[in-house]
Amino acid sequence: MALEIDLYPPVKAFLEDEGFEVKAEVNGCDVVANKPNAPTVIVELKVVFSLDLVLQGIERQKMVDDVYLAVLKPDTPGKQKNWRKRQRSLITLCKKLGLGLFVVDPAHARPVEVLLDPAPYQPRKNRRQETRLKKEFMARAGDPNTGGATKTKIVTVYRQDALRCAAAMVNGQPMPLKILRDTTGVARAAAILQANHYGWFEREGRGVYKLTAHGQEALAHYAEVVKQLD
Repeated sequence: MALEIDLYPPVKAFLEDEGFEVKAEVNGCDVVANKPNAPTVIVELKVVFSLDLVLQGIERQKMVDDVYLAVLKPDTPGKQKNWRKRQRSLITLCKKLGLGLFVVDPAHARPVEVLLDPAPYQPRKNRRQETRLKKEFMARAGDPNTGGATKTKIVTVYRQDALRCAAAMVNGQPMPLKILRDTTGVARAAAILQANHYGWFEREGRGVYKLTAHGQEALAHYAEVVKQLD
C-alpha cells in the first residue's frame, strides 16, 4: 500500500528538473522548493484527495502564493473511474482556491502530471443566470418552499401560475382560455394549459379547458400555497 512518503521522491525530482532546490518537512510543510528570482513553492502530499489536504493547502497560502496539492494516481480500475468522474470538479475547486494540483504515479516514466498551476481566481459571473435568478425571485409569490428540503417538489413561479389557473377553474366548469387569462392575470395561461406538465388540465374544445381530478388533488395539496397567491 502506497504512503505519502512514496510521493516525495518523484515530486522532488520533478521540481529539481525545474531548477529548484528542494527540502522536505520545513516548518511543517511536506515539500518546500526554492530557486533564485522565483517564488517559493510549497507542496502538500496525500495519497488521496481529501478535505484535510485542501485545508492544509489553504493554510500554506498564509506563507507563499504558490501552493500545490499532490495526490497519488489511483491504481485500480474502480478508483480510476471514480477519479475521472471527480477530476474536473476537483480541478475547479483548486482553481477557485488558487491552489495547484499534481497527480503522481511513481511507476511512470514521467511520474508527475501537472493538472493545474496556482493562480489568483477571478470568478466570471453568468449574467444570464443572474437575470433568471432575479426574475424567479421577484415573480415568486411569498416563500412557499423550505430551504434544504429534499424529495419534495419545488414551488416555482411556473407552478404558482399553474395553480392560479387551477384555482380559477375549481368549480369544475370548462373555461375558455381568454376568460381564464383575464381572470387570473397569467399571461402564459395558454402555454401552461396546452403543455399540461402536471396533468391538471383537460382540453374540452378549441381554446376551452377544465380541471382534472389530479388538478383538484393538487389544489388540496397546495392549499397553503394557493392562499399566498391571493
